[in-house]
Amino acid sequence: MSGHQDPIDPARSRLMSRIKAKNTKPEMLIRSRLHRLGFRFRLHDRRLPGRPDIVLPKYNAVIFINGCFWHRHDCHYFRLPKTRTAFWAEKLFANQERDERKRTALVKAGWRVATVWECGVRDRSEEELVCLVNDISKWIREPSESGQSVPAPVEIHFPP
Repeated sequence: MSGHQDPIDPARSRLMSRIKAKNTKPEMLIRSRLHRLGFRFRLHDRRLPGRPDIVLPKYNAVIFINGCFWHRHDCHYFRLPKTRTAFWAEKLFANQERDERKRTALVKAGWRVATVWECGVRDRSEEELVCLVNDISKWIREPSESGQSVPAPVEIHFPP
């Protein structure tokens, strides 16, 4: 290695530092609609691997609401930055690997795991959000259609 590192862009650094890790807009939209449907849950439970955004102990289910950039989702909202590309590629790949380890640990501990992506929530009409939350609600209430005691993690997309 040459020891050369790409310079840090102060504007990008300032922008990235303002991005919230919890209580994001997509998370708040899903939480408020689930609450209106009568679901009660914990938030960001530190006792669980990965600190899931929504924890529903009654249903033995957890939900992660992931940002498409930070979790490197294969959608039109993800684009690798043009500066410090190697740094970002490594960082975001590590995030994906960590996500997979945490999902696996939760499943091994008996939790059902769902991931809702930012692109499934962002820029949606109220009608589309109602459909998405209804899909999430069905997943929560129907623990296992396959007969497995703990099904594999699922991703909930819109459209389904």
